[in-house]
Amino acid sequence: MRKLLLLLLALCGAGLAAAAAATAEPRYTVVKIDLRKERLELFLRDDTGVEFKRLDRLEAWLAARNRRLVFAMNAGMYHADFSPVGLLVQEGREVAPLNLAAGAGNFFIKPNGVFLVSAAGPRVVESSEYPALSKGVRLATQSGPLLLRRGVVHPAFIPDSDSRKIRNGVGVSGHTAIFVISEQPVNFYEFALYFRDVLHCRDALYLDGTVSALHSLALRRSDFTRELGPILGVAVP
Repeated sequence: MRKLLLLLLALCGAGLAAAAAATAEPRYTVVKIDLRKERLELFLRDDTGVEFKRLDRLEAWLAARNRRLVFAMNAGMYHADFSPVGLLVQEGREVAPLNLAAGAGNFFIKPNGVFLVSAAGPRVVESSEYPALSKGVRLATQSGPLLLRRGVVHPAFIPDSDSRKIRNGVGVSGHTAIFVISEQPVNFYEFALYFRDVLHCRDALYLDGTVSALHSLALRRSDFTRELGPILGVAVP
């Protein structure tokens, strides 16, 4: 089996974090995927139309097809029936449309955003920018809020907010997608600063909280918190 070129880091935040963050920088697990070398996929349902819902079920389904799941993470917010709240594109096919509506909940905190992969590489963009970029997109998932946009922290985030959860998100740097899950509860502001000041991302998207889960073959880890909707993953023969 070819070696998966994932850089996995279990990081305790260093002094690079801005002083406005929590006084004790939380720990994060970071997975960096170079999309010039690895193929990222989006999973939602099996061949019969049944949602995977769990990372171990996806792993078993792939194993039956002689593929090994080496990385996976929940990929965005979903309804009670596990369908995506917003845009979902799998292998160039739009499974769920872009959602620009107003509403309650984290997804609808504007600006929200889209993580996409095209031949040009990975990007995180503001949701209303997506239609102009949609041609040639192979994979896309919409979530919210944006953590960073062009290096600027989302204006709605409160530095000393007591809304702390286990959270996960994705940022980009060149051709690399950077996935992060917190190992301790963090607020939005702290999470955004970690992407900006430690990982040096200019654009990053919140994927979800509380349900956040990671599968990593290299770390011998496969989380189960709650049943999931869309799942981002890397699988190899």
